[in-house]
Formats: sequence, structure tokens, C-alpha cells
Amino acid sequence: MIMANPSLSKSGGDPGITPLSPSHIQVQSGPSFVVVVAIDFGTTSSGYAYAFTKEPECIHTMRRWEGGDPGVSNQKTPTTILLTPDRKFHSFGYAARDFYHDLDPSESKHWLYLEKFKMKLHTTANLSIDTEIHAANGKRVKALDIFAYALAFFKEQALKELSDQTGSEFDNSNVRWVITVPAIWKMPAKQFMREAAYKSALVSRENPEQLIIALEPEAASIYCRKLRLHQMVDLGTQTTQNGFSPNENVGSGMTQAKEHVRRNRQSRTFLVENVIGELWSELEEGDRYVVMDCGGGTVDLTVHQIRLPEGHLKELYKASGGPYGSIGVDYEFEKLLCKIFGQDFIDQFKIKRPAAWVDLMIAFESRKRAAAPDRTNPLNINLPFSFIDYYKKFRGHSVDHALRKSNVDFVKWSSQGMLRMTPDAMNNLFKPTIDHIIQHLTELFEKPEVSDIKFLFLVGGFAESALLQQAVQNMLRGRSRIIIPHDVGLTILKGAVLFGLDPSVIKVRRSPLTYGVGVLNRFVEGKHPPEKLLIKDGTRWCTDVFDTFIAADQSVALGEMVKRSYTPAKPSQQIIVIHVYCSEKESVGFISEPGVRKCGTLRLDVSGTESSAPRREIQTLMQFGDTEIRAMAVDVSTGRTVKASIDFLSH
Repeated sequence: MIMANPSLSKSGGDPGITPLSPSHIQVQSGPSFVVVVAIDFGTTSSGYAYAFTKEPECIHTMRRWEGGDPGVSNQKTPTTILLTPDRKFHSFGYAARDFYHDLDPSESKHWLYLEKFKMKLHTTANLSIDTEIHAANGKRVKALDIFAYALAFFKEQALKELSDQTGSEFDNSNVRWVITVPAIWKMPAKQFMREAAYKSALVSRENPEQLIIALEPEAASIYCRKLRLHQMVDLGTQTTQNGFSPNENVGSGMTQAKEHVRRNRQSRTFLVENVIGELWSELEEGDRYVVMDCGGGTVDLTVHQIRLPEGHLKELYKASGGPYGSIGVDYEFEKLLCKIFGQDFIDQFKIKRPAAWVDLMIAFESRKRAAAPDRTNPLNINLPFSFIDYYKKFRGHSVDHALRKSNVDFVKWSSQGMLRMTPDAMNNLFKPTIDHIIQHLTELFEKPEVSDIKFLFLVGGFAESALLQQAVQNMLRGRSRIIIPHDVGLTILKGAVLFGLDPSVIKVRRSPLTYGVGVLNRFVEGKHPPEKLLIKDGTRWCTDVFDTFIAADQSVALGEMVKRSYTPAKPSQQIIVIHVYCSEKESVGFISEPGVRKCGTLRLDVSGTESSAPRREIQTLMQFGDTEIRAMAVDVSTGRTVKASIDFLSH
């Protein structure tokens, strides 16, 4: 069978190449660094943590941030960013929120305030370098600029802290950076993060190894291996692991755990003992567990299997989940406000009084965290004065009147200027999001690969919700033990540091896509469609054939390289162009099928070099198993090489 590269052969491109033999090879890891800094860039909150490679068991989380909210632990800072009216970076996190808040409304409408913008990378269908996002005042900015500003902010904070710690200017080239992303993100979103890192000068294009894009549930998985019994709550047994008395109430173990964390909060260094935690030592070869990462924007489910003796992890089923994070609860609250006060008013209020809107959502956030299955007393949410005032101007009647008139009987107006919500009303705001999560979990547990799950690790900020914990418990009905690490919001951050120290701990992943190159095959009557026939120099070819390198959901070892050899069909060929394609479907016959897209090109110039070999060999290598993919082509006779980064962002 003769294969070839159709540099779009229909348009009379190059003749093509024939295959030699496919093979697999393994590659080794790159340079060493002094420190690993992980950035957890979350939808609602973000932070960083680091460890020196000389003391890998000491993980330091970042300094306390200025600002902070009542009722919320301030170990991470909100993912909010403020740009000046001329679009220069001003501040990030609490600082951005507080400054924006203190601006006069006439001024604040010119400033660009952004929050919860990370979801844009998950929800945009044709993500590109030019994708835009909206600031609170309705103005549009390039998403890449915003992400680059945020990463530059973290780079500056971390390097400053490292310089203070070591007593001298700390050089960025000594840092290995790790950025975490949801495992369910598609390739364009992962590449977008890397592009933002280049733009922010976190790392340079010349030294891509300095940055690892880590998958959030994998990072959590690595941290959970180290958990000791006193560092978690086990919902599967009625004894909490803290030496506290057993209690039937789901939330109370968590409350005590939070207290425990708060007492140890003064120290920002976590000792990750160089042992496998007791829980982990119960796991045997082949045991399976699920990591359920519930964040602000997404819920990410990954099934891992343990491989002894080193306890390496193998991904059993490709990551699944969806946009069911805790911000879904905020949207439900917003829908409730629209129902009571009118969509037209809420839309206007957000644009005219953006700082007051932020205030209202902060007030909601702290009450949201107080929601629990067994709560009986109402939750009061402070309405900002400007909301009450602006509503009266807008509608000509009071907020109190609006509540009486609306058919929402579980929200009342309290004379202290608050919205009073019954616990049921609050729980209803959680219901759509939690229902999505439970439905997803149910579907996952029905998959054959997902039988006999020993533990379910519940991690991420949303995992603190007692309502979510109870729903997961009710759904599993004892089929699997539910483990919640104490500092559940920092689990991913700490795991990402451990991953940066030893990326080889994840040994096998599932490929999210099918990859291959476009080739020409000899035309076979009856097998190939007649419209694909191309006659060249008397030879009958079938065009557009998809030559698969790896199929979606196939297991790939870390750093595994798939190699294919081709040879030019026409010896006089000067330039060989190989197009790389991908698809979400497992089996692809032709590159012209729907859903197949070009994601990279390898151009090899072989002009000016005569080969003595009867057949010139061109090798194409693709490296998989990492969170990103690399490709290269080699002209074997001259050793000339071209590398290509696979591009998912250009359309």
C-alpha cells in the first residue's frame, strides 16, 4: 500500500510518500529547577503555592492577601482583574475589587472590571487568539490580554516572595511553573493558557519545558495519595478522623475540619510526608477511585487506577464533567432577582451600578456558604442601599412592594433592609447545579470501566458545600467511600506542586482526540469512493485518506512517541508538507469527514540535498501522553528536522 502526504493533492499538490514501518519509542524528561511554583487559576478564586526541589516535602502556600471577606477563607484571592480606563493593568484579586468598589460611580463606569472570565475558555466554541470577553461596564477586551495580565501578576507575586525568602533577587529561569486547567477542557483552551503564559513572559517560547499544563483532577489525585487520616473527613464511616465524636450530621465533620485548618492557618507551610497516606495503603494493585473536582466553573471527573509497586496512576476513563461549578448557584440567584425585580431592572443596575452589583454578589456568597441540608432558620442577604434607591427611581415603587407583588413567597423583605430567604429557597438555588452533577456522576458509575470504585475523593472549593456532600452521599448509597480532604480548596494547588516536582507520577493517560495525517493510498475499486479518485502520472490514487496515529480514548504512556516513516513517491520532490488532523471520533476514514480539523503542519524542505539511498526516508514523530502534543518530521538521509507545535487556535 502506498501512502502519501496529500498537500491537498486535489489542487495538484506534491506527489506524495510511501510508508516504511511504524514504531513506538519513549523519551526522557528535561532540565532541573530550583523551585516549582504552581498557579491554580480558578474561575472564582486563584492562588499559588511552591516547593523547593531540595525540600519537596515542604509546600508553601502564598502570603495572606490584603482584603478578604467575612465568612470565607482567604487563602486564595478572587479571580478578579481591574484595568484602567486606558486598558492598562491596575490590580488583581481583593485589591482590584476594593479599589473598583471605592471609585465614584461616574468614574467606575470607565474602568474595566472582570470576574469569572475563565469560563469563557470552556464555553467558547471557536476559541482563538482573538476571542474577546466583556468587562462589567459592557466593554470588550481580548481574553488573551486578560489571562496574560493575571499570569504576570502571579509571576511577580511569587518571585517577590521567593526573593524575600532567599534574601536575594530570585531568577525566573530557576522556576518550573505549573498551571492547572480542568481535564475536560478541549485542546484549544489548554493551548490558550500556554499562549497567555508566553505573552506574560512567565516562560519563553524557546523554553517551553519550563511550563507544565497540569490537569486539575490529576493534581488532586497526587495530593490525595499523601493524605493522612487526620487530614480528611471520611463520609463513608460515621467516625470522623479527628478524634472528635461521631456525629450523624454531614456538615459538622466539615465544620470541625475547618476549625482544625483555621487553627493551623498561621503556618503557611504544609508538610507532605514522604510516605503514602494510610488510606492509600489500603489500595491494592488495580484498585480504582474517582476524583471529583468541584470548582467554581466546572465539575471534572477522572477515574484513576493504582499501579504498584510505585503507586503510579493510570487514567481509566477519559475525563468527563461539564460547566456545573458553584457559579451556577450565583446564576440561579440572579434569575431569582430578575423574577422579583424584572430582568430589565437587573440588566440596567449591573451596568449603571456595577460596584454595588459586586457588593450584592459578595453578600450572597457568604450566605451561600451557610446553606446546609438541616438548616431551619432563614438566611438574610444585605441589599446595598444603592439597589433600593435605584429600584425606586427606576420603577417608581419600593423594593418591599416588588416583593409583595411578585409570586415568590419564600423570599421576604425584612425591615432591616435585607432579603430574607427560607432555607428551602436557598437550597432550591443549588438544585439545578447539584442535579447536573449527580446526573453526571450516575452516568459515569454506569460505565463498565467504572465498576468497583473504592474511594470517591471530593475536592475543589464547591466540595465544601454540605448540600453537595449530602447529594453525593445519597446517590452513592455506600457503593464507595467519600473522602474529603480538610483544606479541600487547596488540594489542587498542593497536588500541582507535587506534580511539578515529579511529572512522571501519572504514567498513562487517555487521548482525548484521534490524531493522524492526511495521505494518498493506492485506489482500490469497490473500497474507495469514486469521487476520491486522483490519477497522476498513470497511477490511480485515493485522496484525503486519514492515517491514524492514535485514536480517541486510547491509552498513552507518558512521553510516548508514535513514529511513522514515509518516502517520497517522486524522487524529485523538493518540499514535503505533512498535515496533522484531529477529530473527537474514534475511527476516521477520511480527512474530509465532518468534525475532522487540521491542527498542525510539518513542512520539510529537502531541496539541494541529493540522497544516495534508493528511497529517501522521511520520519514523522508525534509525542503523546503529556497534557500537550508535539510533532516533528526528520529527513533521515540529511538529519534535517522540523518541529511543529500543534495549533488548535487558528481557524
